Amino acid sequence: MIRAITMKTLNIIGAGRVGRTLAALWQRQNHFEIQDVLNRTPESARHAVAFIGVGRAAQALAAMRPADVWLLATADSDILRAATLLAANGVLRAGDVVLQCSGALPSNELRSAIMPGVHVASVHPLKSFVDPAEAVRTFAGTYCAAEGDAAALTLLKPAFEHIGARVTEIDPQFKTVYHAASVMVCNYLTALMEAGLQCYEKAGLPRATASAMMEPLVRETVDNVFNLGTVKALTGPLARGDTAVVERQLHALNEFDPRIAEIYRALGVMAVELSRAQGGADAPALHGLETLLRIKAKP
Repeated sequence: MIRAITMKTLNIIGAGRVGRTLAALWQRQNHFEIQDVLNRTPESARHAVAFIGVGRAAQALAAMRPADVWLLATADSDILRAATLLAANGVLRAGDVVLQCSGALPSNELRSAIMPGVHVASVHPLKSFVDPAEAVRTFAGTYCAAEGDAAALTLLKPAFEHIGARVTEIDPQFKTVYHAASVMVCNYLTALMEAGLQCYEKAGLPRATASAMMEPLVRETVDNVFNLGTVKALTGPLARGDTAVVERQLHALNEFDPRIAEIYRALGVMAVELSRAQGGADAPALHGLETLLRIKAKP
């Protein structure tokens, strides 16, 4: 006689953009049985259930049923509180899995809040979740950084792979450094584009024109980084060791906006390191550039 395989149940605490995206994907792939959804308000929980397509909007944590997997998809600052309340509610059982998707919080920080025998893990999708419907459509191929208890990851890795994720394990000791990297290449890249736009506008270009001018340069640069690597992709005065040009630019930026000048200095030092690795620029010139970039502007 063939024994039926029972689908694992899933409850969700915090069904924002990430929580509802993952739940909707698992529902569509018939991977988890979505049970109860708890959000900040009953109305938002009902909206989340409607988006996911199944489940029951819970009025309170005490009204949630036991589940094999608990997804804590609250804001990072609320995860530990949610875990503490979940443990105090008495619904967790030995062998259950508690999953959080924070990029900054290591899963072992949940350990103090969770009873022994419950497995904890974190799987962080490296993706921008601006719109859940679009995130569902484009999720396949998303890289996910995973860490936590082996028993939890044994269950969760196939669950994420089933919805198209590429799961790779990271060292939880340096998870904050990992998350800082994600912030720099996403949020800070956006801020850097804004700094560039402001400089173009100072030079008399309308913002729309400046954005159109930037686009091919930015796209070509990004393509070069991923096709050639950061060392070979570096071009411009810092790659050439052109101290005179950099000095003029620093002076102009200090006059325009010292904050942007500081961005230029900090990234310039790293660009000098890339130029040194390229090996094409004169070594004394690069040393002079680095010295120039490290000199703080006078207030």
